Amino acid sequence: MVPVRHDRSSIAVMTHTSPRTDHDPAHAHAHHTHRPSPHERDADDMADFLDLEADVLAGHLASVTASLPVETDPRHVVDLGCGTGAGTFALLARFPRATVTAVDASAPHLHRLRERAGAEGVAGRVRTVRADLDADWPGLGRPGLVWASASLHHLADPDRALRAVRELLAPGGLFALVELDGSPRFLPEDAPGGRPGLEERCHAALAHRHAEHMPHRGADWGPRLAAAGFTVEDERTVSVHVDGSRSGAVGPYALSSLGRLRAGAADALDAGDLAALDRLLDPTGPQSLLRRGDLAVRTARTVWAARRS
Repeated sequence: MVPVRHDRSSIAVMTHTSPRTDHDPAHAHAHHTHRPSPHERDADDMADFLDLEADVLAGHLASVTASLPVETDPRHVVDLGCGTGAGTFALLARFPRATVTAVDASAPHLHRLRERAGAEGVAGRVRTVRADLDADWPGLGRPGLVWASASLHHLADPDRALRAVRELLAPGGLFALVELDGSPRFLPEDAPGGRPGLEERCHAALAHRHAEHMPHRGADWGPRLAAAGFTVEDERTVSVHVDGSRSGAVGPYALSSLGRLRAGAADALDAGDLAALDRLLDPTGPQSLLRRGDLAVRTARTVWAARRS
């Protein structure tokens, strides 16, 4: 058994922008008076959130991909649950000779990813595949590396997916599994004034819903990887701390993240907490998150690097 190394580090993060161009054949036939449906608006809102998160955590992703124990640089990589492509573009940068097959169930997210690939001149290195990770996957080839970041905990049967990844990988291939250790925090513990600890109470209010709807969130994936036929070569927890003064994306990311938190926790908050949260979420108000100089992103990810046995 190869020894597993546990490591903890802090990452400084730089930001980047994600230019957008049109590349979706379905969109090309849309009439100019088309009004997006609620589903389309939700998908766009989530895509915007994922793009903000990618900006803030770009340095973290670069550090994680740089630390992967690859034996030889893969020529084909599969990104499972790619979202709008944060992992895809980090992998393209890490492995400049590789192509990436980006897999996700969301057509709008894949559309956003293709837009960015075209804008950055790497469209020829990216293939998108729309697929439900809880169902059968279409032909994805024999990749030397499979990457799954913050996606497997959403699945109804992640153990099935782990077995499918093992069968998908080329012999000796590597599986990089990155999962959340918790939701990001942004405010100091004594904030906001008059309602200290508000952010933690919001997260506590959602804890039971996460346990019900995402029972695999926070799982120990090491034993599950072993049961699926992998040898875990590395496991590390990476702490992320991004000071708002170093990244202009932190404020908008906090606004979006806490806005999503409010949508889920509102029924469990008392009137005072809800009013304080609404003042933070008012982008033009005097107590807006966008006006605070003490924001920081504090979160952690655990990374498992597992070899097909």
